[in-house]
Amino acid sequence: MTSMLERTATAVHQTPVTTPTETALDRKKTHGPRYRWAVLAIGFGAQAAFSVAFQGIPVAGPLMQTAYQLTTGQLGLVLSFMSLGIAVSDVVWGIVSDRIGERKVLVAGMVGLTVVLGLISAFLVPTGGQVPTIALLSLGLLVAGALGGSVNGASGRAIMAWFSKRERGFAISVRVTAVPVGGAIGAAALPFLAMNYGFRGVFVFLTVISLAATAAIYFWLDEPPVAKAAPKVKGQKRVSTVPSPLKVWNVWRVAIASGLLTCPQFVVLTFAGIYLHTAKGVGIGTIAGLLVAVQVLGAVSRVWGGRWTDRRDGRLRRTVIKWMSWITAIGFVGVAVASDAPAPVSVSLLCVSGVFACGWHGIAYAEIAEIAGAERSGTALGLENTMVFGGAFITPVLIPVVLDISGSWAVTMILIGAVPAVIAAVLVPREKAVD
Repeated sequence: MTSMLERTATAVHQTPVTTPTETALDRKKTHGPRYRWAVLAIGFGAQAAFSVAFQGIPVAGPLMQTAYQLTTGQLGLVLSFMSLGIAVSDVVWGIVSDRIGERKVLVAGMVGLTVVLGLISAFLVPTGGQVPTIALLSLGLLVAGALGGSVNGASGRAIMAWFSKRERGFAISVRVTAVPVGGAIGAAALPFLAMNYGFRGVFVFLTVISLAATAAIYFWLDEPPVAKAAPKVKGQKRVSTVPSPLKVWNVWRVAIASGLLTCPQFVVLTFAGIYLHTAKGVGIGTIAGLLVAVQVLGAVSRVWGGRWTDRRDGRLRRTVIKWMSWITAIGFVGVAVASDAPAPVSVSLLCVSGVFACGWHGIAYAEIAEIAGAERSGTALGLENTMVFGGAFITPVLIPVVLDISGSWAVTMILIGAVPAVIAAVLVPREKAVD
């Protein structure tokens, strides 16, 4: 499989060949070696556009709480529903992309996301004293997450197909870096839009960037040169010789560890603002700056991890994930211990904890896709994203519960920040030459 992909990556551009049964969504061409960077750019743009929504909206959480008249528990529930939509749909998206190709999946998912965001901006924003019900808002965000989740596994599968083995760690790390980049854009733009134009301005902005990403996918992304998991042959049934990633225990270990590491990440991304604002008196501008810094530095750490492990032929990915897990755990213990310290100390500790809680993504995605193989990588990446966004869903739901029971932010930081990171460090499998 690797040699086939490498030969394709160095192929000379030829005239596209179209079969009589091929549709616009089945488009498959032969491209020159530089096209793989266009694939990466398109996948990056789609992931970033979606990330502006699912990571940017929580940054405007304090403003959403006021505008929609929500309690802290209700806010946590609303903020979790987009992640829940991603979690329940991503394995399905991954399996479908393995079967029919990622171009169809990406077009369908992003068109749906654009429509849903447009409907939210038209009908589910506070206007003239009227506030939408929490049920309708949650449903809208749930559907948006389920549709937008298509970009996760499908764009990663495209990169597995178009890039050679020695480039995949870096390429996938760059692609997942779109998550903090999009989050940084959301952190900078959405609170400003909410304060100046209300949440209609927020959701119109999200609709426009989603539409732009959809157009890029439709006009410029082609099917990659990789076999589908179970291609159909007229007159006979062919079954893939590659085992399902869902039957490989090391795939599950990496995916579960990733889900656990998402908990401390989303402690920072969803409730650090509430903690700093209510417990430390930190202003919205400073909070937005903190979260932008976390996203940008998290993006840098993802790319660094991918490049560093690529130079070692993909070895030591699991070791790097383990070390990032331990550092994340130590950082959250520091936040808990320094809960009575001045605000700048808490801001600094949360920034460090947030960066390491974000930095493992690229190498974890590359590792799980490599274990599964390119032909089945869509399913593996779907499982990875299900665990990741499952963690993203449960974290903002658990934080208010733990906070209410314990009455302590320090206990909350330990239980939802440090403990999952320790378990993840233990769960990640040890390095092996062959999986």
